[in-house]
Amino acid sequence: MRFLALLFALCPLLSAHSKPNIVIFYLDDMGWAQPGAYGGKLAPTPNMDRLAADGVRFTNGYSSGCVCSPGRVGLMTGRYQARTGHDANPTREGRELLLSEKTMAQHLKPAGYTTGIVGKWHLGDTAPEFMPLARGFDFAMGTVGNLGEGKGPSFYRGNELIKELEGAPVTSPVYAKEACGFIDANKDRPFFLYLSFNAVHSPIVASPPWLEKFKHLDKRQQAYAALIGEADEAIGTVMTRLRDLKLEENTLLFVISDNGGASAEAEQMGLRSRKWFVWEGGIRVTWMAQWKGTIPGNRVVNDPVIQLDVLPTALATCSVVPPSGGSEPAKAGTTVLDGINLLPLLKGETDKLAPRELYFRFGVQQAVRQGDWKLVKASKDMEPMLVNLATDPGEQKDLSVENPAKKAELVALFDKWNASMLPPRWEDQRWNGDPDRKADKKKKKGKNVTK
Repeated sequence: MRFLALLFALCPLLSAHSKPNIVIFYLDDMGWAQPGAYGGKLAPTPNMDRLAADGVRFTNGYSSGCVCSPGRVGLMTGRYQARTGHDANPTREGRELLLSEKTMAQHLKPAGYTTGIVGKWHLGDTAPEFMPLARGFDFAMGTVGNLGEGKGPSFYRGNELIKELEGAPVTSPVYAKEACGFIDANKDRPFFLYLSFNAVHSPIVASPPWLEKFKHLDKRQQAYAALIGEADEAIGTVMTRLRDLKLEENTLLFVISDNGGASAEAEQMGLRSRKWFVWEGGIRVTWMAQWKGTIPGNRVVNDPVIQLDVLPTALATCSVVPPSGGSEPAKAGTTVLDGINLLPLLKGETDKLAPRELYFRFGVQQAVRQGDWKLVKASKDMEPMLVNLATDPGEQKDLSVENPAKKAELVALFDKWNASMLPPRWEDQRWNGDPDRKADKKKKKGKNVTK
C-alpha cells in the first residue's frame, strides 16, 4: 500500500517530466532568405541549417507584423495584434501589450512549465505589471526594446531596469550564456525558453573575432555578416547544451524572424520591399520547426504558416489544447486563438493544411493571403493590388483587371476581418510612406561598432 501511495504521489511529477520542452529562437529583422538553408550567401549559418536539416523548413512562413512589437504580440498571444489595436511599436505609456491579453508563458505555467525569456521584450516596460515577470515568466533578462532607443535604461533583469549590460551592445553571446544557465537550472522539469535576439536589428555590431572572419567584405557587409554569424553561433551554443543534457529529442524548437529584413544587406531573394511594409519582403520570414525523433526531418513545406500558429502548436504538445488539425481557430479557455495547431502537419500525419486566409495590417496598410492569391495595399493612397504569389513572388503584376471577382472577394474578406478588430491605438507616420522606398533609408542606421 505504501508503494502504491508513493507511486500515485509521483504520477503528477512523472507526467510533467514527460512533457516536451519548448524553445523559440526569435531573430530580429532577419531577411527571409538569410540562413544558408534558404539560399543565403553572405554568412554561413551552420546551426540554423542543421535545425532545418533535422526538422521542417517552411518556404511560406509569415509574421503577422511587419515591425518588431506587433509581431511579438502575435507570437506571445497566438492572436492577431489588431485584436487590441497594437499595430506599431510601443514608445510611451498606454502602448503596452494590454493586460487582458494572455501570453504563451501564462498559458504554459499552469501546465507545469518553468518559463524563461532571454533577450528583447518590446511589449511594454512602463510599469512592473507590463514586464515579463508579471506576464507569466519565471526568469527574465535582456533588453526592454531596441538597443540604443529611448531615453531610459535599455536592459532589464527580473523587474529591475538597468542601464548597462556587460558585453553589450554585442548581446548574442550574452544571451546564449544566460539561456544555457536557464536550461541547466531546469533540466529536470519541462521548460519554455523564449530566446529573443537583438540580432540582426541595428546597431550592426559584432565581436572582433567575428569581424575578422569577414574582413574580406566591405565594412558594412563585414559587420552585418559577423552579426549574423555570431547569432547563429549563439543558437549553436544553446543546441549543444540541449544535446549534452540529452534533451534535444524532448524539445520542440522553432526558429522564426519577427518580420522581414530591414538592412540593405538583408537577403530577400527577390521579395518586394522590406520591413515596415505588408509586401512579402516585410512579412515573409525564416520559419523552421524541429522536434527530433517526433517530427520527421529534412522536409520542406510550402503551405503558408504564421507565427500565430506557434502557441496553439505548443499547447497541443502538452495537451492544454487538443490537436484539431483543422482551419478553425483553436480555443484556450475563453480566449480565441487565431493560429492553428501544426502538429499533424509537422508529424507528417497530414500532407496539407486546410485552406485559410492570413491577414496583415499596419495602420493604413493591409493585406490578405488566400492560397496563392494576395491582395495588398501598402500605402494610404494605393489602390489594392491583386497578385498571384505562385507565379509572381516579387509582386510586380497587378491581376485585378483580369480577376475582378477574386479581388472583390478578398476585399470583402479583409473588410469583414478588419471590422472584427480594434482600430490602431496609436499612429506610426511610416504607415503612409512610398510603398517602394528603401526601409533602411527611413530608420536610424546603427554604426559599425566592435566589442
